[in-house]
This record gives sequence, structure tokens and C-alpha cells, in this order.
Amino acid sequence: MDYKIGMKVRGRVTGLQPYGAFVALDNETQGLIHISELKHGYVKAIEDVIQIGDEVDVVVLDVDEYTKKISLSIRCLEKPKQVRRRSRKNRPRYGNKQNTIGFQSLADNMPRWIEEGLAQINEMAEYD
Repeated sequence: MDYKIGMKVRGRVTGLQPYGAFVALDNETQGLIHISELKHGYVKAIEDVIQIGDEVDVVVLDVDEYTKKISLSIRCLEKPKQVRRRSRKNRPRYGNKQNTIGFQSLADNMPRWIEEGLAQINEMAEYD
């Protein structure tokens, strides 16, 4: 059979490696599902997701014309999990506003710093 990119086919898992799973598509053709294409999210161990002998539906991602290697994906058939995010309007812009001092400490110390600076200028003027 001639496999094209985007085709959905069924195959049987024939081997597992740390980097992916080999799938027999027919008696003569074998493809590889890379570990990143097994499912959405992080996969620690391939054995947690797929086993030898499993029948799987896969999508053809790529076919190398010269080596005839076929890249497959199960992840393409799954809907990605929706991650709920907080609204940008409700998110503090810089850190946690309840625990930060902000510029208030500057405002509190500014009058003292000005007085100290003026005192130093006056002392320097006396030496001239």
C-alpha cells in the first residue's frame, strides 16, 4: 500500500524503544511513533501509554521518499486538554500585590534623604 501524509491507518505495535514505538501497518510496512507523538503532555515511560501487541489508530505525519521511513502520530487524533487560565484582568501585573511594599518605602524615606543631601551640600560649602 502507498501511504500518504495525513492518512489515518490502523496498525499493531511490534516494538518499544525509549524514543518511540514501532508499528506494523501491513506485512511489509512499518512506521515509528515518536514518544512525543503518543499523547498530549509529558510521557515518562512509553509502557505507561502503549504495549506490544496493541492495535492503534495512527495518522501518517511524514514519509521519507528515499528511505521509505514513515513517521506516525496518535496525538493528532486526540483533542488537546483545555487548560483553564485566569483572566489577564484578574492577574496581578508584578508579583503578589498583597505582599509587596512597592514605592511606598521610597515616599516615606524621600524627605529624610533630601535633608541629608542638603546637609552634605552645606558642609561642603563651608569648606570652600
